[in-house]
Amino acid sequence: MPASTPKRPRIAVLADSDTRWKWGALTAHRIAPGPSMETAPREGAQVGPVLDGFLLRGRATPTPRQLREVGVRADSLREVTAVEFLRVMTEESYDVLVLSLVGGGVQAMLHGLGRAWEGRTSRPVVVTGYVGVVYEKLADGLLLRHGADLVLANSRQDADRFRAVYEGVGADASAVTEVALPFLGGASYEGEHDPYTVVFAAQPSVPESRKDRTYLLDRLVQHARRHPEREVLLKLRSKPGEHTTHIEELPYQKLVQRLDPPANFRLVYGNMGEVLDRTDLLVTVSSTAALESLHRRIPTVVLTDLGVRESLGNHHFVGSGCLASWDQLDAGHRPAPDEEWVSRQGVAADGSYESAFDAARGRIAELLGRPGGLPPLTPYYTPVTAPGYLPGILARHHLGPDGTPLPGAPAADREPGPVRQIVRRAARGAYRHGVQRVAPVIRRMGEL
Repeated sequence: MPASTPKRPRIAVLADSDTRWKWGALTAHRIAPGPSMETAPREGAQVGPVLDGFLLRGRATPTPRQLREVGVRADSLREVTAVEFLRVMTEESYDVLVLSLVGGGVQAMLHGLGRAWEGRTSRPVVVTGYVGVVYEKLADGLLLRHGADLVLANSRQDADRFRAVYEGVGADASAVTEVALPFLGGASYEGEHDPYTVVFAAQPSVPESRKDRTYLLDRLVQHARRHPEREVLLKLRSKPGEHTTHIEELPYQKLVQRLDPPANFRLVYGNMGEVLDRTDLLVTVSSTAALESLHRRIPTVVLTDLGVRESLGNHHFVGSGCLASWDQLDAGHRPAPDEEWVSRQGVAADGSYESAFDAARGRIAELLGRPGGLPPLTPYYTPVTAPGYLPGILARHHLGPDGTPLPGAPAADREPGPVRQIVRRAARGAYRHGVQRVAPVIRRMGEL
């Protein structure tokens, strides 16, 4: 008789933007109960988990193009409201649930799920974490994520910081689990390409001002003119009108229109890993792409031209050996990363990446096999500990203070009709126009 096929674990991922969908879906594949998986299975392969994706409806809901660029397979994928998702979680059975949301969204879902699963011992293991580098709102974001069964930390440094925050407020820190960024991978850098390729990894909101973004763009174009033998690429996250995890008020695509860049300068989109396959020098202000690049041992520079500041996020790279300016790069400087710093950041350039998710898989297996099932979710924030904060967070997702859906909450029980689709597209368009056109004008007027 043929060997029986083991049951594929079922995992649900709820995400609210393109980057968080990427993090959540890749994390789901890496922490799935069973043998370690270095990469997500290819289309049609009947291995790994059954992955159901849910996109939380909002300003940053990914477009089909953004989802294709992420390139992660899902067995099903649909857009939902918070209330509809909670209903699905009472009707469907999953082994693991990954909440890949902004902190307030995680907290709302933890309370909503706690209410929906009240009295149940059979429920999924709930997992959450951060998409990349955690350089701001550490305490706020962490406490909003408290209550999940696993709070993933992308590095040893993050794990230490996370536990310190939880223990410092008297909250249980046992959920903190060290892993690594799930999207690291690819071949190690083996030498210069022909042509030598410099890639600037742009960020939607860093820096914010027109002056600073124009400066960076000018320096990149100048570098291309200085080195006509090189290919200089501006790697963009989104096209105009699309939104990512962060709002982009001044897209580089629009700023470059006033310039006359040389032929060796190009704008590129697509999967970051594929761009890194041909990169000889990765330059950024503070993008997580720097960690992807360091993992592959590609020469990587974090720019100091605008200062080393918390608002830019490049302060995270203090001690990395990667900080440098465009003047230094133009003069031929090449960074040498500090190996100890790299090791503490979960970059795992030493080959230990394959085992980085073992602890998480082990904890999930232990929780799934727990006698008597899993206990109720117990977030740190409750109507008792945060009566002036928590109700507002829940209300944004149409939930009452006890996690119950409010009367009249949008349930999205059916596909929207043609009129509703038109109204929704118009509303999103108006919002994006306000963010990208009207808001900057108002801000400039306020500075007069």
